[in-house]
Amino acid sequence: MGSNDAVLVGKGATPQWLALGLANRHGLITGATGTGKTVTLQTLAEGFSAAGVPVFMADVKGDLSGISQAAAITPKLRERAQAMGLADYAPRACPTVFWDLFGEQGHPIRTTVSEMGPLLLARLLGLNETQEGVLQVAFRVADDQGLLLLDLKDLRALMHFVGERPEELSLQYGRVGTASVGAIQRRLLTLEQQGAEHFFGEPALDIHDLMRTDRSGQGIVNVLAADQLMQAPKLYATFLLWLLSELFEALPEVGDPDKPKLVFFFDEAHLLFEDAPKVLLDKVEQVVRLIRSKGVGVYFISQSPLDVPDDVLGQLGNKVQHALRAFTPRDQKAIRAVAETFRANPALDTGTVITELAVGEALVSMLQDQGVPGMVERILIRPPASRIGPASAEERRAAIGQSPVAGRYDQVVDRESAYEVLKAKAAQPATPPPPPPTPADVAPRPAQASGRQRQTVVEAMAISLARSLGTQIANQIGRQIVRGVLGSVLRR
Repeated sequence: MGSNDAVLVGKGATPQWLALGLANRHGLITGATGTGKTVTLQTLAEGFSAAGVPVFMADVKGDLSGISQAAAITPKLRERAQAMGLADYAPRACPTVFWDLFGEQGHPIRTTVSEMGPLLLARLLGLNETQEGVLQVAFRVADDQGLLLLDLKDLRALMHFVGERPEELSLQYGRVGTASVGAIQRRLLTLEQQGAEHFFGEPALDIHDLMRTDRSGQGIVNVLAADQLMQAPKLYATFLLWLLSELFEALPEVGDPDKPKLVFFFDEAHLLFEDAPKVLLDKVEQVVRLIRSKGVGVYFISQSPLDVPDDVLGQLGNKVQHALRAFTPRDQKAIRAVAETFRANPALDTGTVITELAVGEALVSMLQDQGVPGMVERILIRPPASRIGPASAEERRAAIGQSPVAGRYDQVVDRESAYEVLKAKAAQPATPPPPPPTPADVAPRPAQASGRQRQTVVEAMAISLARSLGTQIANQIGRQIVRGVLGSVLRR
């Protein structure tokens, strides 16, 4: 399965090893559907776990859950192991923790709206630049007013608060368009219908719970149930990018450790880059480039290396290429481009071999001493020692019950946050207008106490009338009218 300082990937003319000290230089597993990418992922995860390295991987099709169970050794597997000279090949399960954003097939994973931040939320909601600006303003308003943004109802309440005060907030923070606020509110409704409300809230995931080993020193394999999550591909991609960002922000610099602190497998990686704005692509490239020094290795799995932007592809040192099919001129062009990404081997015509690989075969290039890419080699992938295929529902439940984080995330905590604060403010009665002046506020007049209020009002009427008339005659008429009504209460 491996050694103290390397993971056995497979064997061709020579065994091919992935050095643990270079595993944080990231990697790529590619190939057409049905060529063996998932088994290769499982094989590498087993090797890392055996070496004491925790693993996180998304189970897109539901069959990676079998890593929690020992394999049933079939004649085919035994024959493959013997052909590769694996004398110590034996069934072996990996310690596994199951996770699920929806809490159905594993422990729930949650984060808060604040931790997700406006940039990733804008990506998740599919906002344009103007709408993203309004979302940035909303987050700033929440910060300035001390409003906690924990779940989606907090964000909805905040957007309602912002939408009611566009002019006031525009003066302080920049233009806040009500049309943009409405668009964000509609996107939030759509996001909730996709089940994203399960993802936002507390208790939030402690990233260190993904970096555990068991009592024997094996790395825990964290398996995210992603079969249902894949129905909302933006949520899937944004969640995994958030997880990478959290790892980057939470972990200290360690340089190049003897082995990674965590290895992260990102299946269906093309979903991360499709329709992504440049600012998001820049963030992905930055995280991938810098997270290496935090001791985290990131391995992308997709159908073709061309699914990954060049700036990111250039950071991926360990490569496993399964078969590609050349059915069209476009496919042939893509194969030539893929072949050129490997360090040439005089004994191989890489472009031709890519189309000839059988299931379970691959072209590999692993980093060697000083991080130099090895020459491309054609190999058989080592067979997994754990089950190829899914765990049963009973086996999954048993693993969840024995999990080291059992009970920690299962119950939702809903403490006071923006929703409750803003709801309480809205329920408060409006501030009443100031009361009219009382008799004590008015200068005393030589009149009876019972007539003071009436005298004050009429006097004000008389003075107003006098000022509106510009002649002495009008003043005289006004005084006569007042005297006629009050019986000469006012002095002449």
